[in-house]
Amino acid sequence: MNRTAHRLLLGTLLATSSAIALAQTPPPPAGPAHTGPVAARPGPGAQRDARPDPAQLQQRMAEHHARRMAELKVLLQITPAQEGAWTAFAAAMQPPAQPPQPPMARAELDKLTAPQRIDLQARHEAERAAHMKQRGDAVKALYAQLSPLQQKAFDQQARRHG
Repeated sequence: MNRTAHRLLLGTLLATSSAIALAQTPPPPAGPAHTGPVAARPGPGAQRDARPDPAQLQQRMAEHHARRMAELKVLLQITPAQEGAWTAFAAAMQPPAQPPQPPMARAELDKLTAPQRIDLQARHEAERAAHMKQRGDAVKALYAQLSPLQQKAFDQQARRHG
């Protein structure tokens, strides 16, 4: 049996056994009846509605980005001759300095007229397109400086991380 067929068979067996195990699991027992006021307990969407602190989120994103860029630089084995292109690439790929704006509240959107909402959406899309163009130009400039082996490694990373 070839390797692909073996993996497919193994995956099918795992999925089937998981489905059987889930079908035989009894439902959890019902909890005690609620006697307190409804507002005292968080509702089902409370966890989803809790937003992380924007400053902490920004810090975690910056650390993750720095780690990924360092790993990519090592993987690509950037030479001193390529350092300038790498620096420009790394600068263009930096996340924005300020945290992203939270989406406009539904009540605020409802106050806008249809043309105002269209203009707002067009402005957001233009900002995203400009940011994408800046990043795309930086990728192309770095890519042109890479050797064929480095380009292959870069392609594999880009495919893996979008």
